[in-house]
Amino acid sequence: MVTQELYTLAGNDGVMSKPSPDVYEQGKGMDAHNAVMREVRSRNDSTYDPREPTRVWLDEDNTPDGVYQSLTIILNTGGCRWARAGGCTMCGYVAESVEGGSVAHEDLMAQIEHCLDHEDENAEDPSGLIKIYTSGSFLDEREVPAETRQAIADTFADRDRIVVESLPDFVEDERVSDFVDAGLETDVAVGLETATDRVRHDCVNKYFDFADFEDACAEAREAGAGIKAYLLMKPPFLTESEAVEDMKSSVRRCAAVEGCHTVSMNPCNVQRYTMVEELYHDGGYRPPWLWSVAEVLEDTADVSGSGATGGSSDEQSESDGEDVIVVSDPVGHGSDRGPHNCGECDDRVQRAIKDFDLRQDPSVFEQVSCECEATYEAVLAREHSYAMPLSR
Repeated sequence: MVTQELYTLAGNDGVMSKPSPDVYEQGKGMDAHNAVMREVRSRNDSTYDPREPTRVWLDEDNTPDGVYQSLTIILNTGGCRWARAGGCTMCGYVAESVEGGSVAHEDLMAQIEHCLDHEDENAEDPSGLIKIYTSGSFLDEREVPAETRQAIADTFADRDRIVVESLPDFVEDERVSDFVDAGLETDVAVGLETATDRVRHDCVNKYFDFADFEDACAEAREAGAGIKAYLLMKPPFLTESEAVEDMKSSVRRCAAVEGCHTVSMNPCNVQRYTMVEELYHDGGYRPPWLWSVAEVLEDTADVSGSGATGGSSDEQSESDGEDVIVVSDPVGHGSDRGPHNCGECDDRVQRAIKDFDLRQDPSVFEQVSCECEATYEAVLAREHSYAMPLSR
């Protein structure tokens, strides 16, 4: 069991040892979590072409300027430096990274060309919204060099809006300004996961605090950009009811931060070569119910306030009441390894979630129901941390 291994690594008294030199930026993580995940990830022997993106697809996304056709690009880089130290308990993206820790500028731009070709073949018009992710932080210059960042900004300067993802460490004015100066409405997506520091540290194994997220929001605002907060619905070691309450609280806390105009709640799925996968195979983890996603979205549909718009206090007083967009995109819905209900209603609830994302109308959830809601309510009421998951 992973939990037993964690206890052994921590020592019989449960006290964590001093972080080893292998940990990215000493003092930022738990040795026990990182040691387990380094061992799990060492089992991966896959290799990837540095000139091929990890993934690319077209979709629709809701933004402060309305709904856009979006081109989503996941660049194949040398991988998240935090993940190489051990990293987050649920994240398997580093397993899809190029070995060696870096990818050349020319290869990264070849990946961009591949994505543009995909768009040309599958869309009638160019996408107004570009979303660029890596297995870690786009703004980390060890993953994406400054030269490449500027070239990507130039490539998409004729589009309307761009989203780039980063840990808060790398959100700096000069790195964000490349896109703002190109005339793009720019958003930095930060993988906050939760507004609760203890849950982020102990369940997700992320090293930074909510205050660091607030600092990143301030840095992005200074550069003229906005923030999109990514939250994680149901990390390991939380019951279903604890996960729901943590998400409700986290959505509201993020929405109250100036400059954070969008909150995206990502239900946890079981990715390969992760601690979550180890727990899942041992019967110690179940992905969240889709009913939980619907419950959080419906409950927080009223969030609004000055967090949606930056500017002076006078400007903020005028913007009070502007909605902060709250969305969710359950990956792998309906599968055992993804967020799911009973199997009969999963597609219907997923469609309601997507409908809510685009229209922000909580009444869509009144139109879906299923007999499994009784089981879900029983799980919320009866599941305890010492005996979870209560159902599969």
